[in-house]
Amino acid sequence: MKDEKAIVVFSGGQDSTTCLFWALERFKSVEAVTFDYNQRHRLEIDCAREITEELGVQHHILDMSLLNQLAPSALTRDDIAVQAGGEGELPSTFVPGRNLIFLSFAGILASQVGAKHIITGVCETDFSGYPDCRDMFVKSLNVSLNLSMDSQFVIHTPLMWINKAETWQLADELGALAFVREKTLTCYNGVIGDGCGTCPACELRNNGLQAYLQGREGSHIHDK
Repeated sequence: MKDEKAIVVFSGGQDSTTCLFWALERFKSVEAVTFDYNQRHRLEIDCAREITEELGVQHHILDMSLLNQLAPSALTRDDIAVQAGGEGELPSTFVPGRNLIFLSFAGILASQVGAKHIITGVCETDFSGYPDCRDMFVKSLNVSLNLSMDSQFVIHTPLMWINKAETWQLADELGALAFVREKTLTCYNGVIGDGCGTCPACELRNNGLQAYLQGREGSHIHDK
């Protein structure tokens, strides 16, 4: 893969930024694509732009405003509260069809820039009730993309089977722990870095970070 090109689906959050560092270590050329769907916090687009500029990665921002029109959710509407899903229900932050559309357009972009690899930070281990984060969906779409464009794309999901603590570990192994912690936006309330600390995204992110840091400290003590 060292001689090949990759596209990273990039939001400027913890997961996609970790995936961007993962891709930069593995591919000769890496570009990032961010989707503007009039999301609740426009700051994530600015955050994504700043990160790619700092890392010297070519950045595409695609207009996906139609998704906002079709799919009301807490991420596309200010008047919908951020709520975890109840039993058998999807969380209010689920945007129907988002990953289906994002990965499809990433595939179209990849075909235009000569990339065969598409990287996304979806994860089934920390499954938040999002059906479009499942491994089965990604594999199915990978086949469909290849059939639709008579191509041989490979969709990579480096985080699919690891939890948030292990995602922090991966960032650390890539030499990007401080970068990811300080410069990414995961918070549903639009606070960069460690976030607001109370929304579901911050709780998941911060719990994972503390678990990793405690495990790392415990390992150092054991090593001594």
